[in-house]
Formats: sequence, C-alpha cells, structure tokens
Amino acid sequence: MGKTLANCENICTLDPNYELTPKSIKDMRVYQTNEIKNIALLGSAGSGKTTLAESMLYEAGIIKRRGSVEQKNTVSDYFPVEQEYGYSVFSTVFHVEWNNKKLNIIDCPGSDDFVGGAITALNVTDQAVILVNGQYGPEVGTQNAFRYTEKLQKPVIFLVNQLDRDNCDFDALLSNMKEIYGDKCVPVQYPIETGAGFNAVIDVLLMKKYSWKPEGGAPIIEDIPADQMEKAQELHAALVEAAAANDDTLMEKFFEEESLTEDEMREGIRKGLVTRSIYPVFCVCAGRDMGVRRLMEFLGNVVPFVSEMPKVHNTRGEEITPDSNGPTSIYFFKTGMEPHIGEVSYFKVMSGSVKPGDDLNNADRGSKERIGTIYACAGANRIAVDQLNAGDIGCTVKLKDVKTGNTLNGKDCDNRFDFIKYPNSKYSRAVKAVNEGETEKMMAALTKMRQEDPTWVVEQSKELKQIIVHGQGEFHLRTLKWRMENNEKIQIQYLEPKIPYRETITKAARADYRHKKQSGGAGQFGEVHLIVEPYAEGMPDPTVFKFGGQEFRMNIKSKEEIEMEWGGKLVFINSVVGGAIDTRFMPAILKGVLERMESGPLTGSYARDVRVIVYDGKMHPVDSNELSFMLAARNAFSAAFKEAGPKILEPIYDLEVFVPADYMGDVMSDLQGRRALIMGMDSEAGYQKLSAKIPLKELSNYSISLSSLTGGRASFTTKFSSYELVPNDVQQQLIKEHEAELAEED
Repeated sequence: MGKTLANCENICTLDPNYELTPKSIKDMRVYQTNEIKNIALLGSAGSGKTTLAESMLYEAGIIKRRGSVEQKNTVSDYFPVEQEYGYSVFSTVFHVEWNNKKLNIIDCPGSDDFVGGAITALNVTDQAVILVNGQYGPEVGTQNAFRYTEKLQKPVIFLVNQLDRDNCDFDALLSNMKEIYGDKCVPVQYPIETGAGFNAVIDVLLMKKYSWKPEGGAPIIEDIPADQMEKAQELHAALVEAAAANDDTLMEKFFEEESLTEDEMREGIRKGLVTRSIYPVFCVCAGRDMGVRRLMEFLGNVVPFVSEMPKVHNTRGEEITPDSNGPTSIYFFKTGMEPHIGEVSYFKVMSGSVKPGDDLNNADRGSKERIGTIYACAGANRIAVDQLNAGDIGCTVKLKDVKTGNTLNGKDCDNRFDFIKYPNSKYSRAVKAVNEGETEKMMAALTKMRQEDPTWVVEQSKELKQIIVHGQGEFHLRTLKWRMENNEKIQIQYLEPKIPYRETITKAARADYRHKKQSGGAGQFGEVHLIVEPYAEGMPDPTVFKFGGQEFRMNIKSKEEIEMEWGGKLVFINSVVGGAIDTRFMPAILKGVLERMESGPLTGSYARDVRVIVYDGKMHPVDSNELSFMLAARNAFSAAFKEAGPKILEPIYDLEVFVPADYMGDVMSDLQGRRALIMGMDSEAGYQKLSAKIPLKELSNYSISLSSLTGGRASFTTKFSSYELVPNDVQQQLIKEHEAELAEED
C-alpha cells in the first residue's frame, strides 16, 4: 500500500502494491441484515473469477486501478504460492457497497484440488455465481461447482465470461447449458457479437442495448436495434414466463396480460432463485470490464437477502434466525496465515451483532475470548468497522484460542455449528522431513496449514509407521510442499504411503504353547491350549470341534466381544473346565492374544474377525503369573493363526467418476487394469457417472492418471467400502515384499 496510507489506523493490509481510493478509507456504515447479501464466485480454473473480482472492486470504488493475474497484483490470489503457480489456492473474501447494499463476495479456487474453499464459501453464502468460460462452455469445474450448489440447495446465476475470445459461440454454449441444466437456464442477456468485436449485449429484462467503449466501465444504454428486436422479444417473453412461474399472483397476471413490470419480473426471479427453479444467464467480459456494472446492479436488486434463505441449524437441530437483536453468535469458517500479521480469522455473524471489545465464550474450546478490531474484508486488506450485524461476514486478528469451525457466543447463548461437510480425500502421500530433527517443526506447520484448508488431513499412523498427508489431488499436495519449503523453510519429501492391509483366517485351527523359564528364584510357567476360527457377525456359539480325529467339546464359562480399533472384532471365549487355568489369568491371556493381533504373521498387519476359544492349559502353584500366561497365549495364538488358512484383506473403496461420454471407454479400460469392479453407469448433468469398487492400492496415482486420460475434464469421489480378500497372486507378492523388508531390518 502506498505511503499515504501508512498512518491510517482503520486499514489492516498485507500487500504493499495495493491501492485504495479515499472512499474505501472512510468509516463504513453499519449494514442491517436486510441490506446484506452473501455471494460465492465459482467456476473452472481459468474461467476468470479473479479478474471479475478485480472489476467488481473497481466498479464499486474499493480500488482505484484494476490488477491482473499476469502482473500478480490482484486483490485475490495475493499469496506467494498462488502467484508462483498462477492458480487460486485459497478463497478470497471481499466486499463491495452497491446501491446502499453490502455484497460480501467470496472468490473461490477453480481447481477441484482446492474444493475446500468452494464448499466453505457455499455454506456461508446465499447465492452462487458460476462463471462459464465462453471458449469452452461448461467444464469439469463448472459441473463440480453446480453439483455442490445442488447438494446445498443454493441459488445459481450463470455468468458467461470471455465473450471476446475468437472461438466463443454464445448460442451453441447456451444450447449446451440447456442440455445439461435444463430449461431453468434462462438468458437475461445475449451478446450481439462474440470474438474480438464483442462490445454490446441485449438485456431482455430491461429491454435495452448495453454497449461499451474499448476501455469498458460505464455502459452506453440505448434502445434495442430493429434487427435485434424479434430475438429480444422472444427471449423477453421466455424470461417473463419463467419469472411468473414462481408466484401464483404473477402467473395469473401473466395469463391475463402476457407481460409483467420490471419490478414484478425481479420479484419473480428472486423467488425462483430461492427455490432453484430459474438459473438466470448473464454475459460479461471481465477482462475489459464490460457488463460487470450491470451484473452488480442485478446482484444488489434481485438476488435474495440473508433473511430470505433457509435458516441454518445449530448442532442441536435448532433453527437460528439471523436477527441482529438476538443473542450474539459468530461462526469462524476460515483461517488465513499472513506474514507480518499472523492468523486472520474470518467469521459470519449467525445471530445478534458483534463489536470490538466484546467478551464472548468459545463453545467448542470452553475458553473466553475478547474481540479486538473487526474488519470488513477486501482481500489482502481489511477496513475497520464499528459493528457487524447478523448475516454479515468479517474478520479479526490476534485471537487467543479460536480455530476454524469454532463458535463464539455472547451471554445466555450456547450455539455450536457444524454444518460444513468436506469431501473425502482423493490423494495421499507419506511425508517426512529431510532433516529428521525438523519433524516436530514440520508437524506444527502441517497443523497450522490445516487451519487454512480443512481438506488437508494429517494422520500419524502408528500402524504404518508413517505420517500421511491426505488431500484432494496431486496439485493440492504439491502446493503444500512448495509452501513448506518456501514459507516455512523446511525441506520435505513425499513417499508412497503403505496400505493398511488386514489379516484374517479362513478355517478353524488349534494350538498349544507352554512358556517355562527357570533362572534362580521364582520361575515362569504358563500353558495355554486354544482354538481359533473365523468370526462373522451373528454366528452361533461353538459347541464342538474336530481336529485329527479328536473331538473337542466346548463348555463356555464367559465370552467377550472386543471391537478392534482398526475394524472388525475379536471374540474371546473362556471354555476352561476343571480349574486347569485360574480365572484370574484370563485377562493376561486375552492381552497376549490382542498384542499378537497387532502384528499378523503374513505381513505384520492388524488381524481382525477372529474367534478365540481357550479350552485347556496348565499352571504352577508357585511359578505361574500374568506374564507367563500372556507370553504363552501370544505364541499359541500365532501358531494356530498360521494353520488357520490366513488371508490378507485389502481396503476397497467406492469410486464415482464423472467423465465426458467420449472418454468413457478409456476410463473404463484404465479401471479394469486397476482391478476395479464396474458397478454401473448413469448420466448426470451432461456427464457420464461411472460407479466402481476399487482397491485402495490402485487409487494411489489415480487422480494423475484420470487427468491425463481426459485432459483434466473428469473428476471423481471415493468412500471407504469394506475389506475384501486379495487375489492369491497379490497375496504372494505382498508376503514376499514383507519378508524382504524383515530381511533388510535384520
């Protein structure tokens, strides 16, 4: 920021090149709930969201010159990692004041790798503006964005951008959108010409021609030319009908008069937005600031207010009304880590109002927090305000003990919110510090980064003896590595994560083991006889076993069912008769079995779904103790397990791939090569949805392969399904690999 702002106490800034107009330095007025609108900007990478944000800020007078992605001086994308890669990595929160309304806008990353920003934004906003690249039409990012709005039932406006590109065909694009999203796509504007000559649109809501000089900005508003009137009237009639369909009174008037006033059309469109029965389509060229001002007029005049949208529920299921006179409750949805400032905490006022100096209670952490200065957001810059009311979005800095997802409440209020649900991870890597001495420092940095992006999941796996970072894709984890090495100055390396295999048995077997040790003084003695068999939920208790022509009858004294923390069960039965083993040694025997289940004999993986019946043994009146029986049980269990047809189980995931029809054959062929089982195919919003079950091991590099196969036009989701037996050839390979690892350790 320039030197003239150096002493302005109501501005908090990061970017030294960022320039604000005097209008933005003045104290902002306090906006009421019915004057606030919250909007998410969504779309594919390269659709122009960051450029649109610049034009909106410029038109509203928040900035006095527009930056560009190429010059790396935009309000959004101001973090070094974003400028390094030329992609949005974090969502950017900013506001504009327009026609006495406050529009809080969140510019979301377009890449599906950074979907966390989009999902967070949709949960705290009330309107989605989805940008469509005028050259390519709906892309995979467009489809993903729309799917999220569908899931959360958020209103949608489509905004066709980059109409000045040579290969833009608006009519074909609109036809394609109607095929995908149906007749709910209703154009409010259409361009007279696309390509290099683009400089005018026909607005069929206002029935005017909007044109721009080469520098863009304020439009020239004129009557519709005669050669465009027929098309304009046809589209106007379609828009009137679509607006009337959302209100019985308007529909009656439409049938009687076949027309509506502008105000009636706006009212009908607003109601249609709330119920998702209309998706208005607008036209802009954000890079040349053409059509942006008209879009902002529509956002200010027509899109729903906070108070018109369905209410959010707290964790008790109670509806929370965004009432500025209600009890204060604010929800922290995002944390940013910025140089020279530290944590910047972004919040939405769910109820009541918040002022600097308020003392609030943290419902999640049980601590008290005093709010310092509160700001209206403007990307890297923040403008201090005196108060924020219900429905508004703002940020603050230097909080003592507040994390992403926490709720702060005023007196006599105990709300908690947990309404943001993130997708499962798609790409995982083991991570380690090149310098092992920096492992603790690396973990602290990973924890801090997860505050910024909750879709990064960090797991310290005791089982795999690895630190695993789970993310949304290869690029997602690549940015984490860049930030770790460039911002935190910690060199890290990624490794292939091990697979959490499980081991089980397929038939019954018996074994016994005597532990005997004498080394002066008291000795050690314990003998355990046991049977193991596969366990399935609901199977009857055992009564008799036969091994080698000998019959073993069970007389059950006690039974324990233990849910293993890694999945599956151990059922432990005491069937010892005649006092061969004192009951007081049974917990030690169980402990020995549990310890051995932590390291199966085939690959050292956890064992599961086993029933163990201890039916006999011996003890010594002096030398028997808990340790002796624990060791005897471990060895007896291990011997029986090896004779019980041990098998390796692998994690299987449900996979859904969204892919353009022309790539379906390649994607299916690739999946079959990955041992996937195709479960079905369906059509969804212009894409094919392919469902399959696939081993986790085969998902390791799937995001990279799918992107390569489809030119980045496909996406997928995964969810854990079950553990299943691996094929024999895979099992033999895994056993060989484990034996080789053990040999190396020796």
